[in-house]
Amino acid sequence: MQPVSRRTFLEAAALGLIGSTVDAATGMPLRTLGKTGVKVSALAFGCGSRWLMYKEEDKALEAMQRAVDLGVNYLDCAFGYGDGVSEERVGKFLKARGGKKGLFVVTKLNTRGYDETMQLFEGSMKRLGVDQVDLCHIHSLAGEDDLAKVEAKDGILKAIYKLRDEKAIRFAGVSCHTNPAVLKTALERHDFDCTQMALNLARMGNNAPSNVPGQGMTGPQGFESIALPVALKKKMGVLAMKIFAQEKLVGKAPIEALIRYSMSLPVAAVVLGMPKLEYIDHNVAVAKNFKPMSREEMDRMSEAVANRWKASIDRFFENHQDA
Repeated sequence: MQPVSRRTFLEAAALGLIGSTVDAATGMPLRTLGKTGVKVSALAFGCGSRWLMYKEEDKALEAMQRAVDLGVNYLDCAFGYGDGVSEERVGKFLKARGGKKGLFVVTKLNTRGYDETMQLFEGSMKRLGVDQVDLCHIHSLAGEDDLAKVEAKDGILKAIYKLRDEKAIRFAGVSCHTNPAVLKTALERHDFDCTQMALNLARMGNNAPSNVPGQGMTGPQGFESIALPVALKKKMGVLAMKIFAQEKLVGKAPIEALIRYSMSLPVAAVVLGMPKLEYIDHNVAVAKNFKPMSREEMDRMSEAVANRWKASIDRFFENHQDA
């Protein structure tokens, strides 16, 4: 299967899955988050390890305020980011501004059992200081064994559905950066509103065991060709992550090209961790001046990078913990 074509992108736009407008106040492009109908900023603020690099809390909150002032309305956190520290910081930010009005607040849960998920989610709500989360992902789906735990009778999927039914979360999702085939299966089987997957210039995503000679590290595998088409067919909101592949793509192509590539895919937002204020300014500028790459340009740049770096990137992410 080939990567998502330019035609597919345009078809998705025509269906309203990624319809783009511009926020008149900030100039930030806003895209439709799939069938949810919600408009989110094309650039999302990643509240993971890169945000936690601001060791002083006031500096972290200053960075988030800078991004929001510039038009970013999507805040992407998770319990697993610092064992609740990310959620606590987001909660303090929301409290200081008087709530989450105008913002789309997302968290992720790394539990797999029903009871522990419900307990952890209650803690997430307290840390965030909200009575409803806009989107809650099953965090970091791994292999087939992990999917079986998610789908178990007393698994996290049951809890996520219940929380959505009770309006404690508006939308349900699943994130994955390790196995595109397993994510594809999960998206085909279940009723998710959104999904967050690794989509970058290297077209990462290992789809076969690395201990099988000649398999799993090269060829057309990857989230872009395997999991993304399923999400689009089901009209899910798609979020792109691992744009820089934990900095492993930095220096392999210009930063602007790395961002533009992922933004040129049929995604609602690109989630970036920005550990310095100047990174926020630069990335916002790229988003506000965004012009989509042609399919030919995307293929040319991707092939040059993937041929040399995809194998090592896939190998690195086989056991990478998203924290």
